[in-house]
Amino acid sequence: MGLAAWYEARIMPKLITCACSQGQVMKRRAAVVPLAQGNVFELGCGGGINHAFYDTKAITSYAGIDPHEGLLDATRQAAAAKGWQADIRQARGEAIPFPDGRFDTVVCTFTLCSVHDPAQVLGEMRRILRPGGALLFCEHGLAPDRSVARWQERIEPVWKRLAGGCHLTRPISAALDQAGFAVETLGKGYTHQAPRFAGWMEWGAARKLT
Repeated sequence: MGLAAWYEARIMPKLITCACSQGQVMKRRAAVVPLAQGNVFELGCGGGINHAFYDTKAITSYAGIDPHEGLLDATRQAAAAKGWQADIRQARGEAIPFPDGRFDTVVCTFTLCSVHDPAQVLGEMRRILRPGGALLFCEHGLAPDRSVARWQERIEPVWKRLAGGCHLTRPISAALDQAGFAVETLGKGYTHQAPRFAGWMEWGAARKLT
């Protein structure tokens, strides 16, 4: 195994998990994850970080995928601790291995920044939602201030290599709207104690109307 492959497999997932469980990030998760209900699917569920915020009484079943198999043991343990019927698999968001209209809620937190094809992933999440179902999102991405966005464009090529393919310049609400969701933004802004180029976040609920 080469150095790059070793970093990708062994080090990077742990670094990402650590970064994505910091105080301000967890505060943002806490604003959306408790809204999940019914049959729930989570994209990028590795590490089980969101399980601290799910309302167990509101959830009928839980499923999730993550491309990093090494992170899924913690997710399975977290689901078992809640007593859920859980179906957790290693897979990518571009080909979600569940049927059309299977879920009432899809949860996606700090994941769209690193998928290979965000439009395809959004289409897959819309496909597996029932009509009227909600995609709960909390993501970081393209800042509205041009001066910050320019820095994001400069830094992104190096950032992607160090942070598991994480992009800084992907739009959030606009991408959801283009994918056919009715977007309700619950909050947005720069995160305290984070550099502005990596700190713009938006969170809310996006509904599948038909």
